[in-house]
Amino acid sequence: MLWILLAIAISYLIGSIPTAYIFGRCLKGIDIRTFGSGNVGATNASRLLGKKTGIIVLILDILKGLVTVILLGDLALTKSPHLLDPALLRIIIGLGCIAGHNWTIFLNFKGGKGVATTLGVLLGSAWVIPGISLVLVLVILTWIVSFLATRIISLASLLAAISFPAYMVLKHRSPTLILSSFILSIFIIVRHIPNIKRILQKKEPRMSFKKQ
Repeated sequence: MLWILLAIAISYLIGSIPTAYIFGRCLKGIDIRTFGSGNVGATNASRLLGKKTGIIVLILDILKGLVTVILLGDLALTKSPHLLDPALLRIIIGLGCIAGHNWTIFLNFKGGKGVATTLGVLLGSAWVIPGISLVLVLVILTWIVSFLATRIISLASLLAAISFPAYMVLKHRSPTLILSSFILSIFIIVRHIPNIKRILQKKEPRMSFKKQ
């Protein structure tokens, strides 16, 4: 059990690395929390620091979730086998990373929305847990279609999050995976409450494909 708790703690610290904040400080000397949406994530980084930087931030945030699920999951399962269902253990470790990203200890617990890191957790889970790959593809397609139709990143993320447990149920995945999908979905929805309010007020910004 000690190794499991250690893996979760390390996962939280890795997730807590505020990638967008670091790039904002290093590239423009700004606190990204005081500009744009105030969110410490790839979308706000893209708007403030440029799309190339936003893509780099996105990739790094995805890698945080992917690495923790695979490497720390392997460590915990090797040191403490049979204590928890392997799929559930990896998801719990992934949740630790997402929590770190959303509520980073390095920025007074003010972090990002967790979408990119959640994607990393799902990619890592799909790599080692049977039954997730097809659902993940469907979730990504839902995000893409929603974004192309609305050009609102937050709305696309919300629809993808809502679809995740729905796809799990429709594809008759295990109770463990269905429960995990509901928890991951709730994490994203809770972090997007301000966005939901702006969407309902028709004030949520749309992503432009034109060069500024």
